Amino acid sequence: MKSKSILQYLLIVVAVFIGNAVCAQKYKILVFSKTAGYHHGSIAVGVPALQKMGIDNKFGVDTTTDAAQFSPQNLKKYAAVVFLNTTGDVLGDEQQKAFEQYIKAGGGFVGVHAATDTEYEWPWYGKLVGAYFVKHPAQQMADLHVINRKSISTKHLPATWSRKDEWYNFKEINPDLKVLIELDESTYSGGMNGAHHPMAWYHDYDGGRAFYTGLGHVDDSYTDPLFLKHLLGGIQYAMGQKRME
Repeated sequence: MKSKSILQYLLIVVAVFIGNAVCAQKYKILVFSKTAGYHHGSIAVGVPALQKMGIDNKFGVDTTTDAAQFSPQNLKKYAAVVFLNTTGDVLGDEQQKAFEQYIKAGGGFVGVHAATDTEYEWPWYGKLVGAYFVKHPAQQMADLHVINRKSISTKHLPATWSRKDEWYNFKEINPDLKVLIELDESTYSGGMNGAHHPMAWYHDYDGGRAFYTGLGHVDDSYTDPLFLKHLLGGIQYAMGQKRME
């Protein structure tokens, strides 16, 4: 009788393990951090932070700087792809086609900070990420205004969020974006986007889902629970795991 109880216990443990593995496979992300321009030092702390986020929230996380991972067959494994501080021209023509097909088939995209400093000659990508980087002033404190406090990415944030980061100015801003956070240019020096300076947004695009946050330059971002929960909400939306609102 005792042996039977032990066997039943072991079967339950195995079932839970398999269930967790299946869950992780169903929701899995690819974190891509290739740089062909400036290399952000915070990538080194951002990658393990996203790996821990996956463990804590039961989704799989693969990481790469290899553009060859952007093949139709490989991308099928992922619910979302995260461009973590990518810069410059990071994908070849065939890899771009594969990524477009992936999004059109319902895939998800998350861009972090320098993802807008990426692929300037690929207009489709520009519309996906939502804007292109122009320039930035020196890192400094500034106020962010959370204009949508109902989303899974922002509902935990204060209405006015003060923090230090590298504040991007943008060009070619997609008018279809659903803006979550704006940057108050009156609270720092060097802003160029005016009274409505978007800093985080999301939108449905070409069959898929896209989220972007301009935060994430400084190393401290990846130990900041407010930022990490903000990013987690964007990832969950992009994966199709949760609705944004």
